Amino acid sequence: MSDGTVVLGIEGTAWAASAALYDTETDEVSISSDAYQPDSGGLHPREAAEHMREAIPAVVEDVLDGADSIDAVAFSRGPGLGPCLRIAGTAARALALSLDVPLVGVNHMLAHAEIGRHRSGFDSPVCLNASGANAHVLAFRNDRYRVLGETMDTGIGNALDKFTRHVDWSHPGGPKIERAARDGEYAELPYVVTGMDFSFSGIMSAAKEAVDDGTRIEDVCFSLQETTFAMLAEVAERALSLTSSAELVLGGGVGQNQRLQAMLGEMCEARGVDFFAPEARFLRDNAGMIAVLGAKMLAAGDTIAVADSRVDSGFRPDQVPVTWREETEVQWGERSTEDTLQGAEALVEIDGERVRKRRLPKSYRHPTLDERLRRERVVLEARLTSDARRQGVPTPLVLDVDTAETELTVEYVGESDLRAVLDSKEGTSCVRDVASHLATLHEAGIAHGDPTTRNVRVSDSGDDRTHLIDFGLGHYTDDVEDHAMDCHVFEQSLAGTAADPESLREAFETAYAEVGDDDVQERLRAIEGRGRYQ
Repeated sequence: MSDGTVVLGIEGTAWAASAALYDTETDEVSISSDAYQPDSGGLHPREAAEHMREAIPAVVEDVLDGADSIDAVAFSRGPGLGPCLRIAGTAARALALSLDVPLVGVNHMLAHAEIGRHRSGFDSPVCLNASGANAHVLAFRNDRYRVLGETMDTGIGNALDKFTRHVDWSHPGGPKIERAARDGEYAELPYVVTGMDFSFSGIMSAAKEAVDDGTRIEDVCFSLQETTFAMLAEVAERALSLTSSAELVLGGGVGQNQRLQAMLGEMCEARGVDFFAPEARFLRDNAGMIAVLGAKMLAAGDTIAVADSRVDSGFRPDQVPVTWREETEVQWGERSTEDTLQGAEALVEIDGERVRKRRLPKSYRHPTLDERLRRERVVLEARLTSDARRQGVPTPLVLDVDTAETELTVEYVGESDLRAVLDSKEGTSCVRDVASHLATLHEAGIAHGDPTTRNVRVSDSGDDRTHLIDFGLGHYTDDVEDHAMDCHVFEQSLAGTAADPESLREAFETAYAEVGDDDVQERLRAIEGRGRYQ
């Protein structure tokens, strides 16, 4: 009999009916899973629920066989498919009542993040979740996991499945793409990263068209992986740069892909960051991660009454107050004072009043894709920085552009990044300045593309004390969606770097409303409520 706590975990968000036992004394996890396999096409919610109804009792019985005692029952409350969640939730409630033990409701996506932190022993890593219905980057800040970046349309796994359904491959599609890609060569596909958000709908449409037009399917599969995974790696690198974290963990079923793991490993090695991917049984949907996080929540007294245990198909990870871990003392606002700085995309060298920004090759990206992105971005950054300055927005003066070496030389501005002063008395006024600058850009038909708190430089005094920098992801556009995305990216970076992001967000939106287009804020609300976690 164990002297520790034994938690029964139940997972039933979508395709996998799973149960697990976790013993806190031995740190052992036993998992029993039964995955739904559709006869054709993708995942059918009704059939998945029928599978869940039949499989949950069997997997629970399997892990309970020989168990001496159970101290709590943990279950996935969401996000996921409503019918599947309700079946798993009903089973968990019934077991908790019959065993007379506490019930713990777990956020499925936080379980992906926490199992990586638990198995790696990392202190406060950034987490890249790459699963079927979801794709996002998380970091812990002020008692919550903050969503620093996420998909603007569909999850990476579902996106890949849509392509494989188009070519009549059975579910799940990811492993089949991985196998076909081994014999493929690179073909250009759309690459869409906005700040730390990304979109997969355009690339999937282009991939389908490429196959229909006669491109070898192996080449399309190779390019799908090279492009979508490079987008994920880039966003993860931006999150590492924003938070100054030196640890990255991977979560989600798509995380089993060896190419994705290799890309992230290369990126982290180049940055001097520790990288960890859990073993496959903890990457795909499983009850083991539910039981492990359930045990942590139980120890913190974070249980739930049966009457209050309704499931939530759109349960976002940033909605969960984190009770089971303490804030890590990370110097989020610190910036190196040395003359050479490593940013998310470039090596920055400071020489007096001049700054040379050199976009170095990224070894994790395919060379053709990497060269195209670096050249495009250095040209855009130079052009947009100068055009923004002509509109009256404080930006560095562009001194030189070398497209062959993908280098940009600009005037040195500011004394610190905005993120270093967010929690001071100057923070609110600087955030209001950013709102005014963005509204001016939008009126002129310019989207910054990456207005994070690292891409704003501030001075202690002067009329132009708040400068926008790094326009490499920007573009010319009158689209309200693009302007709203600028605001969304900035507010996400506030959530990831400020002690009181809500008050700063309110100050930002109030200032934007004073000079900006009302339609932009209406669209911002729509972006926030698109239900990407369903």
